[in-house]
Amino acid sequence: MLDVRRLHLLRELERRGTIAAVAEALTFTASAVSQQLSVLEREAGVPLLERSGRRVVLTPAGRALVAHADAVLERLELAVSELAGAREGIGGPLRVGTFPSGGPAIVPGTLAELARRHPALEPMVREIDSTRVSDGLRAGELDVALVHDYDFVPASPDTTVDQVPLLEEPVYLATGGASDSAPAARGGTLAELLGPWAASPWITARDGTTGHAMAVRACQAAGFQPRIRHQVNDFRTLLALAAIGQGAGFVPEMATAHAPEGVVLTRLPLFRRSKVAFRAGGGGHPAIAAFVAAARTAVGATAGAP
Repeated sequence: MLDVRRLHLLRELERRGTIAAVAEALTFTASAVSQQLSVLEREAGVPLLERSGRRVVLTPAGRALVAHADAVLERLELAVSELAGAREGIGGPLRVGTFPSGGPAIVPGTLAELARRHPALEPMVREIDSTRVSDGLRAGELDVALVHDYDFVPASPDTTVDQVPLLEEPVYLATGGASDSAPAARGGTLAELLGPWAASPWITARDGTTGHAMAVRACQAAGFQPRIRHQVNDFRTLLALAAIGQGAGFVPEMATAHAPEGVVLTRLPLFRRSKVAFRAGGGGHPAIAAFVAAARTAVGATAGAP
């Protein structure tokens, strides 16, 4: 009989790439992970791993078993959700991940709504980049998370995570030189709107984030490679730098509410989509469903849910 916990380790190895990374993510030692995977191979009766230089990679049988592991673990998540639904009331800890700009814009209203509807629920918020959410959910560090993707940077397919839509918002070009921060009502193609700033320095999010990738790819789509001067993840800082002429940058609509004086905000034909993510099969869990409902109420109160 195959052990579910060992199947989980095999799945994490397939996604994280090294035994050391699996051990770090799941708070095991590397030797313990290796031993458990060796036991899984004996249970399976076929080789699941093979050496490739200093790395261990999955054999075709190992990759096939991971596909079954996804289905098994999703089914277990469905069972956990069903059992939770049989209990009276919604309570206990709920570990919530959020991307940075979702903190002030979405999280407070969501938590207030949760407190009103389900006072026994104990949400615990942790800021995390959207690119790391899947790992956090699979490792059990998070139960639910606010995530986002942009045009030019769609979310990577992941069978271990389910998502539901929350909000779609336009992206603005932020530049300096205005007497106020009213959004500029100017249409045009991406190349027409970004082209005048091709030689300008640019302000982007840090390397490795979806915001950074979107900025670079949007500029490339407009016909130029951005000359990046500043890398900051906080949109308020980006807007403040743009206001004093330190460069051009991209901000989603929810970040423009408190733009400083001196910023020109030009709406672009680009969009950011915010979603709620959770482990595959977990959407029916009462606490997850409650979070989704509260987030949609909070978003609807400010911007209109999709």
